[in-house]
Amino acid sequence: MQSSPLILEEPIRMASILEPSKPSFFPAMTKIVGTLGPKSRSVDVISQCLEAGMSVARFDFSWGDPEYHQETLENLRTAIKSTRKLCAVMLDTVGPELQVVNKTEHPISLQADTSVVLTPDQNKEAASNLLPLNFNGLSKAVKKGDTIFIGQYLFTGSETTSVWLEVSEVNGDDVTCVIKNSATLAGSLYTLHVSQIRIDLPTLTNKDKEVISTWGVQNNIDFLSLSFTRHAEDVRHAREFLSKLGDLKQTQIFAKIENIEGLTHFDEILREADGIILSRGNLGIDLPPEKVFLFQKAAIYKCNMAGKPAVVTRVVDTMTDNLRPTRAEATDVANAVLDGSDAIVLGAETLRGLYPVETISTVGKICAEAEKVYNQDIYFKKAVKFVGEPMTHLESITSSAVRAAIKVKASVIICFTSSGRAARLIAKYRPTMPVISVVIPQLKTNQLRWTFTGAFEARQSLIVRGLFPMLADPRHPAESKSGTNESILKVALDHGKAFGIIKPHDRVVVCQKVGDSSVVKIIELDD
Repeated sequence: MQSSPLILEEPIRMASILEPSKPSFFPAMTKIVGTLGPKSRSVDVISQCLEAGMSVARFDFSWGDPEYHQETLENLRTAIKSTRKLCAVMLDTVGPELQVVNKTEHPISLQADTSVVLTPDQNKEAASNLLPLNFNGLSKAVKKGDTIFIGQYLFTGSETTSVWLEVSEVNGDDVTCVIKNSATLAGSLYTLHVSQIRIDLPTLTNKDKEVISTWGVQNNIDFLSLSFTRHAEDVRHAREFLSKLGDLKQTQIFAKIENIEGLTHFDEILREADGIILSRGNLGIDLPPEKVFLFQKAAIYKCNMAGKPAVVTRVVDTMTDNLRPTRAEATDVANAVLDGSDAIVLGAETLRGLYPVETISTVGKICAEAEKVYNQDIYFKKAVKFVGEPMTHLESITSSAVRAAIKVKASVIICFTSSGRAARLIAKYRPTMPVISVVIPQLKTNQLRWTFTGAFEARQSLIVRGLFPMLADPRHPAESKSGTNESILKVALDHGKAFGIIKPHDRVVVCQKVGDSSVVKIIELDD
């Protein structure tokens, strides 16, 4: 079983599967991104989500106005203070998303084998034979025989709430389609996806830019989820835009791969982006079903080798309305972890689902179980071979720290860092133990005022598998001239002890800079 992505003890004791898991301060090494919305925006529910394991809060501007999201964010800040749990903020752009405009919000019943007209005239009322869109170029983009999918926001995948259409005629600006399955569209927001067709709209729309330059700047967002990223130029354009917005030049850009075009240009997008989100809902429409798993595995592997976070969406859709996931969904979450995902995004499940807290808790438990059988040894060898020789100084030190921690069975790795890069490189090698990333603030000036860095860097590690940040006292330097900085190391060790991950006689691996050198140190703790 040496080549397997699983570690299974031989002989396998089936009874051991039923043994209860040990409780842990860290629900899982894999991070959970929760989308906050109507069912998850109160201080009480957000606090429970944080306690259950949510480490990144996603704000989706496909719906809701900035005032609504601001109120939710204020509640998040209150919850963070009361729970003392760090949480990063992700702004998800709308991008070139096509939407059905249903101003009345009355349910629309569509019958199989009948016709429906898609029109750009938003003054018309949505009906079973007419659906107004927010886009006037659809007739120029499609032809007879093309497939169009319309579903409730954050597609449920259920054929009773989403509909497949086949283009039968293009007439001026209108597109006539044959309905392939009966469905009822209920609510105000339905997204439309044309399979394998390019929509001529900018990736970062004017509406997106307005939201980022107001709401985003006001709230110092940690991550920008760039919807429908199709080319590396999309990421470069977004980064150039952020660079002119003060502190947002530190915001990390996660490219959201949602269609064939993004898949085709994946390698160049990965080079430019800080991380990748595999938007399997839309991708599952563009790709044949039998190819989805292949793209997921290949894309995550490329992210892992590049040392950039890979984030997977759409894992437990049925938990939007149910307390338990299906067997297939539970297996899907575990496979995402075994494939190498850094984080899981929960969309409808927490946004409008009936069980947001239970969903986060359940997904966290599945991730934790999968992590126990993740074959780190094989992964480590692949990563080292991929990097090749000669390694950079930092890559050599961080990979050595992981190898040492595994060999001495350390309970934790403590990494001192200013930029967060060293800690992310340690995480790249997937250590089996948590990594406490001690972020040391640095004093910087723009010639008008002095500010400390570090908060961004700490929060941005909340989406990286296995990294748990701690913002240090700025009076302690990240670099020491005379060995490990004992006072700040003691704070980090006390932090680990308080949460039960460090116990007497445990071994701890410390990675930090000493003068011009980087040092990996093994410490054995006393009583």
